[in-house]
Amino acid sequence: MRPYFIEEIARMVLAIGTKTYIITTFNIFEISYIIYIMKTAIIIHGYNNKSEFLDESRPSSSNDHWLPWLQRQLLLNGIEAQTPEMPGFYEPNYEKWKDLLDKFEPDLDTMLVGHSCGGGFLMRWLSESNKKVGKVVLVAPWLDPNKKIDPNFFNFEIDPNIVSRTNGIIIMYSTDDNSEIFKSIDMLKSKVENLQIKEFTGKGHFILNHMKTEKFPELLAILLE
Repeated sequence: MRPYFIEEIARMVLAIGTKTYIITTFNIFEISYIIYIMKTAIIIHGYNNKSEFLDESRPSSSNDHWLPWLQRQLLLNGIEAQTPEMPGFYEPNYEKWKDLLDKFEPDLDTMLVGHSCGGGFLMRWLSESNKKVGKVVLVAPWLDPNKKIDPNFFNFEIDPNIVSRTNGIIIMYSTDDNSEIFKSIDMLKSKVENLQIKEFTGKGHFILNHMKTEKFPELLAILLE
């Protein structure tokens, strides 16, 4: 006989949209096991140069701009959100960034958010890893077109079918950002099929000095859709 509370749990599934319950029944033992899977999100920060990194008045990259606010809002919505401090500081190394992201074992229940260099990094990681993940949002993605950092960091071929292994890739950009971002986005648009583009005005590079607020409700709404 199946436990009487299965029907109650089924109703809970309908009530909690950001959580998934899988109910499997093993008749041989007459027991139903319930496996709870929480959606997760990983938010990858951008690049800071040496002077920015050494500025004691600034928080660490993973706690800067809108990242802490977004992490908190996702947690409040039942999504386990992480904002890792990527290794290398002002000298980012792709392999070290990759090793750290791999430790989180992203999967179809994982949303990925990347800001600036973090967005470009995610495009390389997705192109080369062949892993399937959830929704991906690139905020002002940067591919270092002028080669300011380690030239090997973005030494990769963009997979044109990358979107098919995700629950959609959305690019957010502002019309008053810098030319390197526009070049990077043009590179992605020319090679990747089925990208979604969200255009904004007055948000610059989506940093605190440009946005004048730590809140980023437009990004939160996209993640919760």
